[in-house]
Amino acid sequence: MKDLLTVLDKKGIILPENISTLLSTCKKLSVFDTTNDLAIAATNGEENVEYEVKYEIPGKGEYTEAIVHRVRNGISANYTEAYMRRRDPDTMVIADNQPTDKQRFSDKYGYDFSSLQEETFEWMKQQELAIFFYFAGRAGIGSLGVAVVPSNAAFFAMGLSMLQEIVPADQLKEGAKIESSILVAPVFRHTHFEGKQVVVHNRTKDVHELYAYNLYPGPSAKKGLYGVLLTQGEKEGWITAHCSAVQSISPYDNITTFMHEGASGGGKSEMHQNIVREPDGRVSVGKNLITGEERYITIPRFCLFNPVADDMAFCHPSVQRKDGKLRIVDAENAWFVRVDSINEYGDDPKLEKATISACCPLLFLNIKTTPKSTALIWDHIEDEPGKRCPNPRVILPRNSVEHVVDKAVTVDIRSFGLRSPSCSREEPNYGILGLFHILPPTLAWLWRLVSPRGFNNPSITGGENMGSEGVGSYWPFATGKKIDHANMLLKQIIETPRTNYTLVPNQHIGVWKVGFKPQLLMREYLTRRGAAKLKSDQYQPARCSLLGYELNYLTIEGSKIPSRFLKVYNQTEVGTEGYDAGAELLENFFKEELQKYLNGDLLQTGKRIIDACLSGASIDEYNHIVPNSYSYAFSNMEDYELNNTH
Repeated sequence: MKDLLTVLDKKGIILPENISTLLSTCKKLSVFDTTNDLAIAATNGEENVEYEVKYEIPGKGEYTEAIVHRVRNGISANYTEAYMRRRDPDTMVIADNQPTDKQRFSDKYGYDFSSLQEETFEWMKQQELAIFFYFAGRAGIGSLGVAVVPSNAAFFAMGLSMLQEIVPADQLKEGAKIESSILVAPVFRHTHFEGKQVVVHNRTKDVHELYAYNLYPGPSAKKGLYGVLLTQGEKEGWITAHCSAVQSISPYDNITTFMHEGASGGGKSEMHQNIVREPDGRVSVGKNLITGEERYITIPRFCLFNPVADDMAFCHPSVQRKDGKLRIVDAENAWFVRVDSINEYGDDPKLEKATISACCPLLFLNIKTTPKSTALIWDHIEDEPGKRCPNPRVILPRNSVEHVVDKAVTVDIRSFGLRSPSCSREEPNYGILGLFHILPPTLAWLWRLVSPRGFNNPSITGGENMGSEGVGSYWPFATGKKIDHANMLLKQIIETPRTNYTLVPNQHIGVWKVGFKPQLLMREYLTRRGAAKLKSDQYQPARCSLLGYELNYLTIEGSKIPSRFLKVYNQTEVGTEGYDAGAELLENFFKEELQKYLNGDLLQTGKRIIDACLSGASIDEYNHIVPNSYSYAFSNMEDYELNNTH
């Protein structure tokens, strides 16, 4: 402790008072400067190949939270409870009195957080603790923070140090200000929260404090610190988008940059995947769940692509060129990659190579391992006999990703992913999306306001029904006011008219099981088109106006995509009856969710767009509100002036 304080004192860096007091009174303190050191500590020393992370729970006795293995390619951690293997969407509570639309701690639990805060520090004083500094953000955008974690939960600290770049104490800049902190106290999950994941945000004048009462990094080290960045952006007027991004390169050297958004499970990580060929070289489009028919196409050459971002990207003013297109830069130091779609060797050769022949220790979660083995990303643990965990993960440093792009990029196409259920005449549902749709800016904004969580979400706990993840699909992680984010997103869309918008399903198209193939085929097709607009006879207003424009035909390298994959009502098992019933479900869901935005200080144009949706507007009516002269589906619209939004 003395050595650390000496370093900080010489650099003029002041620890938050409550943390300084904690560190000077705790049982033992270890300072970590590298992720590799935390990887060694994850099993309580390099000589140990297996370690149990356990705590004494008052009234319950000793409880093991996770079992950690040292494997050839890093550290593998598995939780003893299936519940802890996915993010609970209801983890966030707000402890402070600053403006928020989120539930406050005192309202949810019936007492003020200050008493639990005091208990937390008292418990931590009795523990052996690990401390390290991190930079929440990337590319000079973000803020410095400090993490304090029980030493026996070093695997959690390791993950945090990868996601948010660890900063050695002696490399801290002089006069650096600590603007966020995260304290981890897993026992309180059992003593105060009935075993549930809880992360408390306490926004003080100087520091955004996070109190993580569980050891799954998703809601705290990952999304909790995402909340810190969103809070900073809300104050300064910019967005950290919930997206992945790739630069796709056609066989003819055309480069198209895709930014893929959507709720958890919406295909962000999958946008980085290669299309897998069948043994005979063909590409499977999908399989009919009723007839068993399979449909294939032939693509001689695939596009290449350079990964840009996996889950979060800064839309910061410093990277914009104000040329009508949005520019983004990756907001993360490492990627929290879900590998549930990788079920056997060969499903994703690039990722398999990167994780098996790792350049540094990786952290695997929910992957079946034994000590000293090699963690294999297709070998998922089971939540119960015969039921594989739906959320296997690996934390992959972005500098270990082949051909990763380190600079800001200009976005050509913003796609939005939806987990679609199957839909048939007998069992209609909202799985009525074709291979992909073209959206005008108004509908692109509405989809981002509602952000449907979709069918069978693998990333979070909870029911199977469609829920809303809220504005930008990042709302579960934001601490402030929903209307403020809705306004920022609308301004962003209007100010970037040369960026185009698409909507793409995954899992199902009608009765066809398709996985994530639609967004990968969309990537192939639109990369080949480049700046060329679609022919006027190639698209038409979708039967359901919320879906923008549907495609009449689509050919990739001479292979025609059957009409039933473009217009779901052309499937004999669905027809117009099944389609219209599914459209009604989707429309009712939008109307219910959009009502929440019609109060407060929503921009006037936003109110007009929502009113249009509530009244069942046609695509032409949406276009009249916010035209886009550059979109694939528009050719003779006037430019729209931002001052019309006020």
